[in-house]
Amino acid sequence: MTQASTFNPGRRWFMARSGLGAAAALGAGVGGSWLLPAGTARAADYKALVCIFLYGGNDGNNMVVPVDAARHAQYSRARGALALPIGNLLPLGSSGYGLHPALGALLPAWNAGHLAPVFNVGPLAEPLTKAQYQAASENSPQLPQSLFSHSHQQTLWESSGTDAQVRTGWGGRAGEVLATTNPVISVGGNGLFGVAEHNGPLVVPGPGETFGAYELGSEAWRTSYAPSAARAAALRSLYAEAAVQDGHILSQAFAREQRNAFDVTQRLQQTVSATPAQAVAAITSAFAPLTSGGSLNGALAEQLFQVAKLIAARDVVGGDRQIYFAQLGGFDTHGGQVQSDDVAGGHHAGLLKQLGDALAAFQQAMVNLGMAEQVTAFTQSDFGRTLAPNDSLGSDHAWGNHHFVLGGAVKGKTTYGRFPELSLGGPDDVGSQSWELHGRWIPASSVEQYAAPLLRWFGASDSALNQVLPNLARFSAQPALAFL
Repeated sequence: MTQASTFNPGRRWFMARSGLGAAAALGAGVGGSWLLPAGTARAADYKALVCIFLYGGNDGNNMVVPVDAARHAQYSRARGALALPIGNLLPLGSSGYGLHPALGALLPAWNAGHLAPVFNVGPLAEPLTKAQYQAASENSPQLPQSLFSHSHQQTLWESSGTDAQVRTGWGGRAGEVLATTNPVISVGGNGLFGVAEHNGPLVVPGPGETFGAYELGSEAWRTSYAPSAARAAALRSLYAEAAVQDGHILSQAFAREQRNAFDVTQRLQQTVSATPAQAVAAITSAFAPLTSGGSLNGALAEQLFQVAKLIAARDVVGGDRQIYFAQLGGFDTHGGQVQSDDVAGGHHAGLLKQLGDALAAFQQAMVNLGMAEQVTAFTQSDFGRTLAPNDSLGSDHAWGNHHFVLGGAVKGKTTYGRFPELSLGGPDDVGSQSWELHGRWIPASSVEQYAAPLLRWFGASDSALNQVLPNLARFSAQPALAFL
């Protein structure tokens, strides 16, 4: 089964309606300062990173496919029933690759030079050849921990490094090391990616939902209904600095977090709760193709709509650097990945259409806002999937995977990284015996090599990079992924 994210919409529903949502949404960290008083964010100085995690392990082998005859034939032989016909693929110029037909919404971004596929990335302890992999023992420090496991590989992707027990994410560490005004803002739950040593991500709900406690919100009854106002006043009094007199560090920290929660939700609730009909025209028009009946179609569209609003309201959010986290689940496609009568359809195609449509709408919103050069979005996922199909019209857990980087600062209209040789048992496949020839790619680039150009563009110095990505030095001799 898929180890999905820790996002729990039922729990969020309960907390929002019990008046606990504001404090609980601020995560589990103690001692951090969530959102400091708003300051002016100048568009020329502002930058945002937007991580989209595809939980379950996206099948990158069908997301970006070679379109030259020889390699497509090799791909088709190995993929069998999962292979996409060459005529169904959407060619990416003269790159030699094509997109899955469900990703057509991203072609304008490619044509504008704002989209770059990055090939065969995954967790690595150090650069690794097939011979080294096969010679290594199960617990060798040369290998990442617990390969092919959902939960462990999610941890290694979200944290970077080799330790699947790590407690912080590389997004959270980046915010702490770079002293950003705010923690990671998550529109997709409490993912490890946004956890820092001293605070967790600020988790916000979806459009139209309440973000605040008792008397906060746009509905008139929240300010006029006396019991709600009284409860809010009581909570503010309970957590007031003067009321915490026992001197215990935990009591003081807890009270401080509650005060911050009230202040944050007071300031952001109007932006967070705004629906498509209430958002600025630049965002509403960009997401119009994904809106029906006043609501957005799909969880990822809702999340990226929230991110777009927060970027538009950056002066209210505060700070000139911000990291966001979104997610889409359901990629553990062991079965029904394609329809037997239509290889362009099936479960995976539906997920990729959600991804492509939502990313395209978000990018258009950034263009409309004049913020495209200041915002870079990128994907992550548990792992790739086997090139060879299983017996259920699906694919199984693998390792290296392909990803997208999207934004006005991206050096697009080209690809990055080394594409694997599409040969079962070949030099990039971990398998050698007949029973293990599935096409599980040994990554050509590490998570650190993928994260480093993102963070360098964001403003990290070499010393800061080494703090956020302590394993990066092991890949210093490898070619850089210069997609920004």
